[in-house]
Amino acid sequence: MSAPPTRAERRPAPVARARGLRRFATPPEPRQERCELCGVPVTEGGHRHLVDTEKRALACACTPCALLFERPGAAHGRFRTVPDRYLSDADHRLDEGAWELLQIPVGVAFFFRNAVLDRLVALYPSPAGATESELDPETWQTVLGASRLAALLEPDVEALLMRRTEGRAECYLVPIDICYELVGRMRLLWQGFDGGAEARADLQAFFAHVEGRARTREKGQSR
Repeated sequence: MSAPPTRAERRPAPVARARGLRRFATPPEPRQERCELCGVPVTEGGHRHLVDTEKRALACACTPCALLFERPGAAHGRFRTVPDRYLSDADHRLDEGAWELLQIPVGVAFFFRNAVLDRLVALYPSPAGATESELDPETWQTVLGASRLAALLEPDVEALLMRRTEGRAECYLVPIDICYELVGRMRLLWQGFDGGAEARADLQAFFAHVEGRARTREKGQSR
């Protein structure tokens, strides 16, 4: 019968120990985004979004799938491709009384038309995420109907993004996915009652990006 191993013999070899810990020290590789319809890897430049109108959710898509669902009636209308157009309406005016009709406690909100419910939905970012404020048709007409962008709004996939700051209102027509991106950013950065300095700076940068991409819609333009 052989003698039991000594304490030194039981101790793991230094090389083996280092090899075992290395996997915790090495950061994991970033997860490869895949198209949620066909499963192919999606590159950053080819990353598009679809709106799943049944689940009321966004789905990642590759460029071919996004192009497929740009056609009216594809998949019986369940999936709709989010466009990439940005428009601004420099002439839109909104006074304090009109903004108060929205009953939104912050200075940023976005509005989209839900095709299934056939009504307008108003949402605004908050520490809890996207918070809904229902609008009746009369309020819609009073607050947003004066904007030339309202008539161009595509249901489910585009939104009117508005910001009220320093006595003036900005109005943009944007892809719906960037509105939810804004909601996620504010939820992550929000601190205290008013959001905090970091959230305000990020909000300013976000709108600077939107303004930089938006083209002004002139009177008489249909798109």
